[in-house]
Amino acid sequence: MVKGLSSEEAAKRLKEHGKNELEEEGGTTALDILLRRFKNVLMWILIVAATISFFADKMLTFYFVLVIILIIVVTGFVEEWKAEKAMEALKKMAAPKTKVYRDGKIVEKETKNVVPGDVLKLETGDKIPADAELLEVTNLKVDESILTGESETVKKKEGDEIYSGTVVSHGRCEARVTATGMDTELGEIAEEVQGEERKSPLQKKVHRLGKRLGIIAVVLTTMLFLVGLAEGEPIVEILMVTLALAVATVPEALPLTLTLTLSLGMKDMADKNAIVRKMLAVEGLGSTTIICTDKTGTLTENEMTVKKAYVDGKVLDVEGRGYEPEGSIKETGEVVHVDDSKALDWLIKTCALCNNAEMDFDGKVDIHGEPTEASLATLTEKTSYSYDKLRKKHPREEEVLFTSERKRMTTVNSMDDRDSRYAFMKGAPEVVLERCTHIIENGERKELTEERKEKILEKNDEFAAEALRVLGFSYRESMSEEIDKENVESDMAFVGLVGMMDPPREGVKEAVQMCEDAGIKVNMVTGDNKETARAIAKDIELTDEPKVVTGEEMDDMGDGELRDTIKNVHIFARTRPEDKLRIVEILQEHGEIVAMTGDGVNDAPAVKKADVGVGMGEKGTDVTKEASDMILQDDDFSTIVTAIKNGRRIYNNIEKFTTYLVSRNFTEIFIIALAIALLGFEFLPLIALQILFLNVIGQEFPALALGVDPPTKGIMRRSPRDPGQRLLHKRNLFFIASMALFMVAVGFLVFLQGNPTETLELSRTMVFATISVMIVVHSFNFRSLERSILEINLLKNKWILVAIATTTILVLLSIYVPFLQVIFEHVPLTLTQWSYAVGAALTTVVFIEVMKKLGKFIPKK
Repeated sequence: MVKGLSSEEAAKRLKEHGKNELEEEGGTTALDILLRRFKNVLMWILIVAATISFFADKMLTFYFVLVIILIIVVTGFVEEWKAEKAMEALKKMAAPKTKVYRDGKIVEKETKNVVPGDVLKLETGDKIPADAELLEVTNLKVDESILTGESETVKKKEGDEIYSGTVVSHGRCEARVTATGMDTELGEIAEEVQGEERKSPLQKKVHRLGKRLGIIAVVLTTMLFLVGLAEGEPIVEILMVTLALAVATVPEALPLTLTLTLSLGMKDMADKNAIVRKMLAVEGLGSTTIICTDKTGTLTENEMTVKKAYVDGKVLDVEGRGYEPEGSIKETGEVVHVDDSKALDWLIKTCALCNNAEMDFDGKVDIHGEPTEASLATLTEKTSYSYDKLRKKHPREEEVLFTSERKRMTTVNSMDDRDSRYAFMKGAPEVVLERCTHIIENGERKELTEERKEKILEKNDEFAAEALRVLGFSYRESMSEEIDKENVESDMAFVGLVGMMDPPREGVKEAVQMCEDAGIKVNMVTGDNKETARAIAKDIELTDEPKVVTGEEMDDMGDGELRDTIKNVHIFARTRPEDKLRIVEILQEHGEIVAMTGDGVNDAPAVKKADVGVGMGEKGTDVTKEASDMILQDDDFSTIVTAIKNGRRIYNNIEKFTTYLVSRNFTEIFIIALAIALLGFEFLPLIALQILFLNVIGQEFPALALGVDPPTKGIMRRSPRDPGQRLLHKRNLFFIASMALFMVAVGFLVFLQGNPTETLELSRTMVFATISVMIVVHSFNFRSLERSILEINLLKNKWILVAIATTTILVLLSIYVPFLQVIFEHVPLTLTQWSYAVGAALTTVVFIEVMKKLGKFIPKK
C-alpha cells in the first residue's frame, strides 16, 4: 500500500480545505499605507498652508502647495509599498517546509500546502504543521506548552493526537493529518497567539530623534512668528513663512527612509542567502565581535565521504567520493570483501542497521537524512550488501536515539530469521568503547583490554589529525531479556572505526581572513573530536596554533576560570548544547557581541541568548530557526560574513542619511533667522514656496539614494561598531553643526552679493540656486563621512545620479520657465550670476573636506 496521498488528490484537497495557514489580523493594505500619509505632522502643516493660501486668494501658492502634498503622498506611498513588499518577499523565502509522503515518496512541501490526509514524517526539533493522528512512533515526546502552558513534555504513543504549533522535543514519528489551518486546535485560539513585531532599538532611536528635532523646529518657528508679528508684517506672509520653515525643519523623511533602507537591505541580504527574521539583527551584525560557528556543514561542505576504516588492527582505504556507490574497500591496494573479515562484516551491518537515512540508489541517488548516515549507507553499497535489503531482512524493533548529550545511537534489530535480536551502536569512539567489554579481531571475540582500547584511541587521533570525522561501531548478540536503555548498551563487542572526510567549503578561508581584517574573532564550536577540529582549523587558517577546550574540560572549570581562559580559545570541541549557552553568556560578560550558529533543538537557548542568533536553513530544526534572528539558506559560514558586511553597510547608510537630513533641515531656518536679525522681516532670503521646494525635492530623493548606497571601501577593515554608540555621536554632531553654519554663512553672503535692498527677487533667486547646487554636491559628499570626495566613485550609486538629475532639471525649470518664475518669484540668472552661486556652493565642498580631516580626531561617542 502506497503511503500518503497522490499529487492529484493533494491538489484536490488543497482546493477543498484551503491553505494550511492561520488567518492574520491587521494585514497592511494599500489603503492603510495611503491613509498613513495623513498621520504625520508635515502633511497637516502643508494642509494648513494650503488653506491659508486659498482664503488669502493666493491661488498660485495654493496650487503649488497642493502639488507638494501630492508629491509627498505619492513618494511616501511608493516607498512604504516597496518596503511592505520587500518584507512580504522575506516571509515567503523563510516559509517553513514539512516532509510528507506524496505518491509513495518522501518530499518536502511548504507547510501551507499540507492537507488533511497527508502523512507527515517528523523528527526531533520539528514544529508540527497540523493536527494529526500518530501512525508510527519512536520514543516520541511533544512540547505542547503553546496550547497548555505546561512546560513538561508529553509522551505520545500510536493513535494519539498531535497538534499544530507544538514541537517534537524528542523522538520521531509518522502521522496522518486530520485538520489544517483555522480548523486546528491552534486555529481556534489564533487571535491569542498572534502579535505584531516590535520596533527595533534603532527604529526607536530614530523616532525619538525625529520628535526631538520636531520640538526644536516648533520652538524656533514660533519665535520667528512672534518676531514677524512684532515688526508688523502681514499675518498671512508670516504664517506662510513659518509654516514653510516648520516643513523644512521637521525631519518627517527620517522614519520612512529608515524603514525603506532596512527592508530593502534585508531583502538584499536574503538574495545572498541570509534571511533576517528580526530587524534587531541588522544592528547586531554591524557590532558583532565574535562569531561562534558550528564546523560541520557551516565551515565544511557537509557532504560526508567515508575514506578510511579500521578493523582487525588494520587501516582500510575506501574509494569514491560523495554518495555515488562506486569504489572498493582496499588494504594496501588489494580489494577487501566482507567475507574476508568478520569485523568488517559486522561493521558494514552496523552502518546499515543503526541508520535512519532513507536512500534510493536506483538511478540518481536520492537522499533523505543526515550526511553522516548517508555516507555510511553509501559505504554499505560499496560492498556485496544492499543497504535497502539489509534493513528489510533485519527490521528494527527498538531505537535509543542519538542526542548531543549521549553522543551515540543504538538500535535493536531482528536477526536469524527473526528468532533473535541484536543491538547495534554507533557514536563517538570513546563513548562507544565505554560500553564495550569485547572486540571482534581476526574473526574472534576477544576481551577489550586497556591496551587494545589505547590502540584504538590512538588510531582515532591519527584519523582525526587528518581532518576525518571518526565514528566507532559495536554490536551485541542475542538480546533475549527485556530491553532497557542500560542493558541494550552494555556488554557490547567493538568492531571498528570509520573515518569520514568533510572538506572545507569553498571561500571559507577567505571569509575567515575577512573576519580577522574586520576585527571579528571566529570560534569553532563543534561536537567533534578536538584533533579533527584542530586539523580543519589549520586547513581554513583559523589560526596557526589554535587553542582547544573540550566540553569535559569546561565542566571542570568554574565560571571565573572559564572567563579568564575563554578570550584565548579558538576551538570548543566535544561540546553539548548547554556548553554553547555557557560560552555565549561568558563572552557577553566580557562585553563581546556574539553571533552564534545552531541547528539542533537543544541549540535554541544559545541561539536565542546570542546577540545575533543564526539558524541553519538546510539542516536546522524548526525550533532553532524560530529562536534565531537570521537564517542561512545555504548553512555557509561565508554567508554570515557577507551578512555582517551588509549589516555594516546598512547602518553606515542610516548614519549618512540621518546626518545629511539633520544638517540640511536647519540650513534654511538659520539663514532666515540671520536675515531677520540683521535686515528685518522684509528682506527674507527665501520665500515660503522656495523653502518648500528645496526641502521636498532637495531633501527626500538624495536621502533615499543614500539609504541604498553600496558598501564604502574598506568597510570590512574597520573595527566593529560599539553598540552603545549613538546614531548622532560627537563626530556626526560636529559635522552637522559646522556644515549647517558654514552653508548659512555662504548662503547669506550670496544673498548680500545680489544686493537685496535693490533687487530682492534676484538675491533670493541666487540663494535658491546656491542651496540647490549645495544639495547636488552634498549628495556626493555624504556618501562617506570619513573619506575624501576624491576617493569616492561618484558614478557607483545610480540612484544618487537620478536624484541629482531630477533636482537639477526641476531647479532650472523653476528659474527659466515663465509661469514658474511667477510662482517662485524668480528671475533668470546670467552665467556670471551662476558662477557666483556655483562657486559659493563649491566652497562648502572644500570646507567639508577639512571637516572630515578634523573629524578623525573627534571620538565616536
